[in-house]
Amino acid sequence: MIVFRYLAREVFLTLSAVSVVLLVIIMSGRFIKYLAQAAQGLLDPGVLFLIMGYRIPGFLQLILPLGLFLGILLAYGRLYLESEMTVLTATGMSQTRLLGYTLIPATLIALLAALLSFSLTPMGVREVATILQEQDALTEFDTLVPGRFQSMKDGVRVTYAEDLTGGRERLQGVFISDLGKNTRGEDNKITLLAAPTGYQQVLEDGSRYLVLEDGYRYDGNPGEADYRMIKYDTYAVLLPKPSVVLASSDRESMRTSELMASTQQKMRTELQWRLSIPLLTFVVTLLAVPLSRVNPRQGRFLKLLPAIFLYMAYLGLLIASRDALDKGRIPSALGMWPVHGLFLLIGLGLMYWDNLRLLLARRGSASRLKEAQHA
Repeated sequence: MIVFRYLAREVFLTLSAVSVVLLVIIMSGRFIKYLAQAAQGLLDPGVLFLIMGYRIPGFLQLILPLGLFLGILLAYGRLYLESEMTVLTATGMSQTRLLGYTLIPATLIALLAALLSFSLTPMGVREVATILQEQDALTEFDTLVPGRFQSMKDGVRVTYAEDLTGGRERLQGVFISDLGKNTRGEDNKITLLAAPTGYQQVLEDGSRYLVLEDGYRYDGNPGEADYRMIKYDTYAVLLPKPSVVLASSDRESMRTSELMASTQQKMRTELQWRLSIPLLTFVVTLLAVPLSRVNPRQGRFLKLLPAIFLYMAYLGLLIASRDALDKGRIPSALGMWPVHGLFLLIGLGLMYWDNLRLLLARRGSASRLKEAQHA
């Protein structure tokens, strides 16, 4: 138990460090993407962290198997480099027993990956879809940021407000540039609206208007001297009417029980993908244990790069088989199981070769010892 706790602690420490680093890298890229959308007025900045929180399970379900794989390689590689594994081998620690010890923490990670894949990730996808659909229903008024020119959702309007007062009920220093079509049907007619104040008005039928007060409207075509200026007391700009659809039909957001009851090919493919995540955890553990064995003279990173390529090939083949299943190129009954079977055989082959090499090395050492005693 002392040896098991020591090995498990080393694996978990390295796994945690690697997983945190990978999670931060992935979340940073996604956060920058959502931040750019918020800067354009497509998202409310207040929901960014909520969206990232719901996306964490989806990131973790793929990070944890990779983190376990790298954790075993780095932790056991250090033990081989510092000859600790040599001492354990001399006391009777075989590769098979080492694999058995390693499968215990791997089982915990596989259970966590199964929970993420079967339940938490689909729930997170549903919540993110709901938030994004609600954001799509926001009007320009709801997403304005004071002191910033914002390109709005239709891509042809730029809005600016110097300040928002009264709990975002009134705008100060409003400027709107709207690109439309000229008399020849070309997209270069510009309408400019400027007003010192404005507010949002909601009618009984749900229609919403941005009402500008005591401002000017300019219409014309760039490069032509046909601009028209109109001064107005009040001017109403119709804001898009919200249309929120909370239900999501995306298969990634469907509950696992619904996938199991479905007979559609894409739903069966999604179910196999979710089953592949925990199975991937066990197979990469079988691959990592023999690959972690390094010669102290060669360094602990000698096999790291080939091992990462092997993992990428495994994951890449799973993704390719999922796409082939969606397109009907692979029978549904065959599914992704051949990919798992191939890398399971590779792992068993590596374990057998490693055990055979250790056995031959022990016999060679015993023969040399007997020869030395006779001499």
